[in-house]
Amino acid sequence: MKQFTKKVLFALLALALLTTPAFTTGTKESTGKPTITVGSKIDTEGALLGNMIVLMLENNGFRVVDKTQTGSTPIVRSAITAGEIDIYPEYTGNAYYFFSGESEADLWKDFQAGYKKAAELDLNANNIVWLTPAPANNTWAIAVRGDLAERESLETLEDLAAYVNAGGHFKLAASEEFVSSEAALPAFEKGYGFSLRENQLLVFAGGNTTLTEQAAASGQEQVNAAMAYGTDGQLAALGLQVLTDTKNIQPVYAPSPIIRKSALEQSPEIATILEPVFKSLDLETLQLLNSRIAVEGQSPRMVAENYLKEIGEVQ
Repeated sequence: MKQFTKKVLFALLALALLTTPAFTTGTKESTGKPTITVGSKIDTEGALLGNMIVLMLENNGFRVVDKTQTGSTPIVRSAITAGEIDIYPEYTGNAYYFFSGESEADLWKDFQAGYKKAAELDLNANNIVWLTPAPANNTWAIAVRGDLAERESLETLEDLAAYVNAGGHFKLAASEEFVSSEAALPAFEKGYGFSLRENQLLVFAGGNTTLTEQAAASGQEQVNAAMAYGTDGQLAALGLQVLTDTKNIQPVYAPSPIIRKSALEQSPEIATILEPVFKSLDLETLQLLNSRIAVEGQSPRMVAENYLKEIGEVQ
């Protein structure tokens, strides 16, 4: 998958050349509070959570530079470590791959243990603080068309491996990151003993599962399966079935705001501001909110704002 790696590196270079560094932490406005630059991943839930952070900070008197939907994981991760953004929503399971020297794989499959380890490692290595996580697991998954699942009795990833290895027609729509990241498709392939050829993949540059799942539902370019996330809201509406990860290949991916330590030290109230919001975001709530964006076509900011009003966090 060298071509995918090259594309990611090119994207990172482009970001460095084209993005004007914010250098915002410490800039005081009339409120006396620093300016905070908020980023997020480019997918549906990244935009949703990023907008929640933006709105909560704005509602509490911060001037916010909105850089939500910054890019894929490598890009947004590079942005926070370089100081181009101050805060963005990340997932605990990704920390297992950020710190590849960590060999305690089972630890990352436990919600609290994985969160604690992610927070410890990122603080020590990068001066990044993990704030209160949401009680949800947005793990990577593979979903297949309902008609395929019924016809071939596909319920688990073990079933899928047997089907693929027997020569069954299979074509997966996925993001470039899902295909190339050790955390995603390669982990599934290694764990379940199957391998997909390039002609069995339809690769999208972005990480939006709305696109991958719609491609599977419509049969675009003979696609019959899609990269999915555990909190996706459009799966049922599109007639797609998530295959069970019986071997627990994937770590727990609990969403959590992560913030540069220097920014938090200047404004420690940010942790308190965001805590009740993320605590309210269980699996069912995130599926519902994501469906308002992916199925109903509402904007991420509108969905975030309406939800924050529903729970009484903004007026």
